[in-house]
Amino acid sequence: MKKIFEAGTHLVLDGFTSNTSLLQDLDRVRAFLDEYPDRMHMTKIMPPYVFRYQGDTSQESGLSGIVIIAESHISIHTFPAKGYLSVDVFSCKPFDIEEATQYLVEYFHLSDYQRQVLDRGVEYPKELGESIALVYEDRLENLERMAST
Repeated sequence: MKKIFEAGTHLVLDGFTSNTSLLQDLDRVRAFLDEYPDRMHMTKIMPPYVFRYQGDTSQESGLSGIVIIAESHISIHTFPAKGYLSVDVFSCKPFDIEEATQYLVEYFHLSDYQRQVLDRGVEYPKELGESIALVYEDRLENLERMAST
């Protein structure tokens, strides 16, 4: 079986909160981006940048932020008028998806959310059975690495 070139895991989380003040709070979003890499055992290589965006309507307005980590990046976009946020955590270093999700749910008081976990990389096999076997093998290796740390 051909080994894939592994680029990492990409957590994509979309969520809703009724506490929309959290989504408007520039300092809170900046603090999240500043503290989250350490919490996830990642290496922040620049300070976080967070910007307020005023769209044509309040529905389009919100905050956007990013922090670059040695392992890749963490980004967030908030839409307070909708009570909605989207967060991307992409890392070439394995991390605990459940812990990351739980922290996001608690930090932003999410009442509803959806998440996707993408295994990023190139040269994935084209056959479904071969792909499934590689994903299970890769996840097992990641769990074993995490358990040994």
